[in-house]
Amino acid sequence: MEPFGYIFAMDDVFTALAHPVRRALVDELREGPRPAGSLGQGLGVSMEAISKHLRLMTQAEVLTVEARGRERWYALSPQSLARVDDWLAPYRHFWQQHLDALDTEVARGRRATPATTTNQPSQHAEGA
Repeated sequence: MEPFGYIFAMDDVFTALAHPVRRALVDELREGPRPAGSLGQGLGVSMEAISKHLRLMTQAEVLTVEARGRERWYALSPQSLARVDDWLAPYRHFWQQHLDALDTEVARGRRATPATTTNQPSQHAEGA
């Protein structure tokens, strides 16, 4: 494979994930395989368009498809997403430091904030 060839090999995966409807379909499949007819129902997109999105993602190997009787069941392909995750690994330090710092600040804030309610009556009586 040519240098950086693995990056070009992921182009289909990134293209497949570039469209918001396709990302929504991936989210739907996160819980497990589903029949084609149950996918994308709340997206306001025709079943014909959903079929085209599913076909593109299958060709990009983001999804797998299996015939079960008269239905086509789709599932996520963890291998293609794992390649993207592997590629992102060296870049995680860019945001991980910020997330760790945020976690520290949230923890400090919890320690500094007393666990009392703010709607307690005043200790000083007016006009006294």
